[in-house]
Amino acid sequence: MALENSLKNILVAPLNWGLGHATRCIPIIRALEQNGFTPILASDGIALQMLRKEFPHLTALELPSYEITYAKKGANFKWKMLKNMPTMIEAVLNEKRLVKNWVKEYDLIGIISDNRLGVFSKKVQSVFITHQLNVITGNTTWISSKLHQQVIKKFDECWVPDFEEKPNLSGKLGHLKNYDSRIKYIGPLSRFEKKQLPKKYDLMVILSGPEPQRTYLEDILTETLPAFEGNVVFIKGKIESEQKSEQSGNITFYNFMASKELEQTFNESEKVLCRSGYTTIMDLAKLGKKAFFIPTPGQYEQEYLAKKLKRDGFAPFVRQEEFHLENLLQIDLFKGLPTAESKIHWKNLFCLFERK
Repeated sequence: MALENSLKNILVAPLNWGLGHATRCIPIIRALEQNGFTPILASDGIALQMLRKEFPHLTALELPSYEITYAKKGANFKWKMLKNMPTMIEAVLNEKRLVKNWVKEYDLIGIISDNRLGVFSKKVQSVFITHQLNVITGNTTWISSKLHQQVIKKFDECWVPDFEEKPNLSGKLGHLKNYDSRIKYIGPLSRFEKKQLPKKYDLMVILSGPEPQRTYLEDILTETLPAFEGNVVFIKGKIESEQKSEQSGNITFYNFMASKELEQTFNESEKVLCRSGYTTIMDLAKLGKKAFFIPTPGQYEQEYLAKKLKRDGFAPFVRQEEFHLENLLQIDLFKGLPTAESKIHWKNLFCLFERK
């Protein structure tokens, strides 16, 4: 059933690759509602589950899965992705067909796609969100970057959640040598606000990302952290029908947390142990937190970001297979991520959707 055009419907479709793409769309969805638009959500898997929990009052549609999974060994990551390419291409073609119908069925006036390659339309203004204008894939970086840039050209605008000038968070990932008028730097995106709350936890662990690497890291940390001196809150990043918590010694385990509870927990925690995913980095910058990173094995982007932040003196990291509890002592040797104070001018950005 079509929604009324007076509601100014905007399709918001994040990629289901861990939770990062979906969570960084949360401030966009909130801003759309505050500016008189009606977001319609679309994704698949845990990303769609999470958005439904955050916005139960909004229409949520299911897109075909890209079926992204990690190899058991990080060194095989690229080849696993290449093997999965036919499935991904089929999903992109299917989502193109779905979106073509949804534009008419839901009277869409705009589309915001966070890294979903087939979610755009020539009939309405379409935006692509990415922090990867360059896609790092080792010795095939130039090919993957060119292919991604060709996809971006199909959209009316590309919003990069970072600062245009240095210092910035994404480095060469989010910055091209040649100017492209489609690209707009909107500043870092985070669903959280910094608050002055009494410290409750000495260490916060938050996991994310596709399997099986999420579980591998969970197992390593579950075995290691009981020896940590201090209180630990451990959020596994497993979106399930009900929230579950469990106390084991000095560690409080949660399967997941919704945004408000997660914001409070971040603010109550002194230090954070997590993956070096870009959305997490934006959250930490917004909150001004000290962190320790463990990049997902084989994921070039996270490895690059972890190295960049260490080189800039912001935070240490170690490879997953090399992690020891003593590594966490390095956190105090770094200055922590700088608080990213930036006001996003949503009205200016959303003017795109008012064009006829």
